[in-house]
Amino acid sequence: MKKQNKIAVVLPAYNAEKTLELTINDIPEEYRQNIILVDDCSQDKTVEIAKKIGLKKIFVHEKNMGYGANQKTCYREALKTGADIVVMIHPDYQYNPKLIPHLVAFIEEDICDIMLGNRIRTRREAIIGGMPVYKYFANRILTIIENLLLGQNLGEWHTGLRAYSRKVLETIPWERNSDDFVFDQEFLIQSTYFGFRIGDIPVKAKYFPDASSINFRRSMKYGISTLWTLFLYILTKLKLIKCNLFQRKS
Repeated sequence: MKKQNKIAVVLPAYNAEKTLELTINDIPEEYRQNIILVDDCSQDKTVEIAKKIGLKKIFVHEKNMGYGANQKTCYREALKTGADIVVMIHPDYQYNPKLIPHLVAFIEEDICDIMLGNRIRTRREAIIGGMPVYKYFANRILTIIENLLLGQNLGEWHTGLRAYSRKVLETIPWERNSDDFVFDQEFLIQSTYFGFRIGDIPVKAKYFPDASSINFRRSMKYGISTLWTLFLYILTKLKLIKCNLFQRKS
């Protein structure tokens, strides 16, 4: 008999009071048993709403620690539950939670170790969906560079809908990653370094006023930090340096 995998769905939340319930309601019923919400010291009623709709596993940072730090708490708590697969989705309703079973299936069938939701099936679809033009082109440029240097063929590297096998989370030293937005890029670059199989499926892009988005200045910092991580990756692969981002967990 095939093993029944335990799935955890983690929500790194910050000021998500207007979209949290919409996100939860669209998570398929069979995946609502192990939802973990980590609130990064929101200034709104995110935590109150989470309790009102019946979430049991709610963790609150006493001060704002950053997007990467939020995910670190998410994954620590998910691993404690014994999860075999961990799905991370932003609770801003920008991504379709109904796709969770499809992400999970690729990992359960041992086709991939990591699955991503790709918002950029076509340029027209992404921009009509509301993605700012400058973000679209920045996404395309960084994705092309990452695919080229890392030997991948992903539709995009910058999505907030992801699924990881337990083995990935137990191998990659994500605790050493940035507490800022570049955490996601460090994680995927590390995944490539350790030889994990990454795949993606299309997901409709949705941009609207209540969806979270970083501004132009933060986007620039994110892009530069991504390029710096790629530089460290190359130097490490060439054995010119030892970087703790690419050293297996002890």
